[in-house]
Amino acid sequence: MNILGISCFYHDSAAALLRDGELVAAVHEERFSRKRHDPDLPVNAVEYCLKEAGIEVSDLDYVAFYDKPFIKFERILMTYLATFPRSLPSFTKSIPIWLKEKLWVPRMIGQGLGYEGEILFAEHHQSHAASAFLPSPYDEAAILTLDGVGEWATATQGIGRGNSFELTREIRFPHSLGLLYSAFTYYLGFKVNSAEYKVMGAAPYGKPVYADKIMEDLIDIRDDGSFKLNMKYFAYDYGLTMTNKNFDKLFDKPRRDSEDEMEQFHWDMAASVQKVTEEVVLMMVRDLHQRTGLKNLCMAGGVALNCVSNGRIIREGPFENLWVQPAAGDAGGALGAALFVHNAVLDKPRACRMDHSFWGPAYSDEEVASYLDSMNAPSTKLTRDDMIRETARRIDEDQAIVGWFQGRTEWGPRALGSRSIIADARNQDNWKRVNLKIKFRESFRPFAPAVLAEKASEWFDIDRESPYMLLVCQVREDKNVPAVTHVDGSARLQTVTRDAHAEFYDLLSEFDSRTGCPILINTSFNVRGEPIVCTPEDAYLCFMRTNMDVLVLGNHILDKRNQPELSEDFDWRDKFELD
Repeated sequence: MNILGISCFYHDSAAALLRDGELVAAVHEERFSRKRHDPDLPVNAVEYCLKEAGIEVSDLDYVAFYDKPFIKFERILMTYLATFPRSLPSFTKSIPIWLKEKLWVPRMIGQGLGYEGEILFAEHHQSHAASAFLPSPYDEAAILTLDGVGEWATATQGIGRGNSFELTREIRFPHSLGLLYSAFTYYLGFKVNSAEYKVMGAAPYGKPVYADKIMEDLIDIRDDGSFKLNMKYFAYDYGLTMTNKNFDKLFDKPRRDSEDEMEQFHWDMAASVQKVTEEVVLMMVRDLHQRTGLKNLCMAGGVALNCVSNGRIIREGPFENLWVQPAAGDAGGALGAALFVHNAVLDKPRACRMDHSFWGPAYSDEEVASYLDSMNAPSTKLTRDDMIRETARRIDEDQAIVGWFQGRTEWGPRALGSRSIIADARNQDNWKRVNLKIKFRESFRPFAPAVLAEKASEWFDIDRESPYMLLVCQVREDKNVPAVTHVDGSARLQTVTRDAHAEFYDLLSEFDSRTGCPILINTSFNVRGEPIVCTPEDAYLCFMRTNMDVLVLGNHILDKRNQPELSEDFDWRDKFELD
């Protein structure tokens, strides 16, 4: 049985394909379209999934869509009516799009994909919950989903057992922890639904001096973690912005322009909303554990990508084990919808256990060579082992910054060793080099360490694996890896096992043998505003447009000094929307 899951229209469209309940392929549309957070029907992602499975669209038994558009439309209409006439500008902008496109999912899928079979719909948070529990390693677990908003729900709690789950509690729009965080993202001058992670990265530079004010004026939190927002200060329920003038008056400052310098006030605001978010999540987690008595917790939804909160759940929460869907945002809904149909609706046994996140396209050495020949790009092809040794040598001896392209691309927003930029974490200068001269992004942004899983606890205060870069912990005081140590002594950790990614593991092992350090900087292979690279062409162009020193494409190694000048009749920066 073949089931295709689809998420689209709002943020990070994606496709995932199950065959007899096992995951075959899953990928974000942006990796092909090169449009960051592409919301359109994932035509290219679907095409790839079908190709990977060796089937045609006519071979699909079901298509599963990740939310219910008519219920979402009901919420939007009722909200506009409740906030009229303030809602009129937003109403006139959004309703025509709904009437023309978003309501007619079966027609869109039929026309866009040529699919004529049955389409099943899961509710938005059912998709999140399914993506959290059903591919997890647990037979029984509590479930927590948190995001901006689905149809009506903004947070849900439930229990998963066997091949199904039940959602027992929810918080409903307009009260939303995700939208509270996005409101501060907007107020701090960053792009909503794209740059919330910047707020998380900015928080350690400030102090949570406004946390009490947030909890006194903006959010009413109960002992069980449920809450209500004071909508007097927000505009997202009726307008085209997240906050209003009352919000500015409350904090005695206007919204920061994106081009303005960050002041201490802004760092402190980031720290304050981060602290409030962590406290609410911890209260929810403790209440969920008290009511279920279970030892395992599964999470999904955009807020589950807040790895600082996740780290506190591990250290301070009552659950023994935590599993977070690596594509916790809307993209993961594609996988969740497909699993929901296969397991919960059709009552099939669970067959999907995600022990890695590499579910996208791969390219052979022959395909790499063909592309490099077309660009007249000189390279050296080595054996696999020699490639790993040479890459480790260049990182160590030459302090080279390397574009690393191996195997199938990652599922989720994090680069985990297939499409990564890597460098020596011992060299503090590499932090600014990669931020400013390669990624072209703000200098305050931290980098993640990739570490051999068996040596993680020697270098970091952690007692478990963190394969998806979704946990933050402290760097041990006697260890010195300044390029991946944030200002508060923390690091967003990726632990690497050989079973998950053999080439990346062997590179870390070789680097450890040379230096005594089992850690490398690992950041996504892209520049600011660009999706993570997918193809050899994407990788080569990113390499040539930036100050990377070395590119490793499979077993091919390219030195920047030997490359012909890249000639382009346009400014490549115009292709990517800065977030």
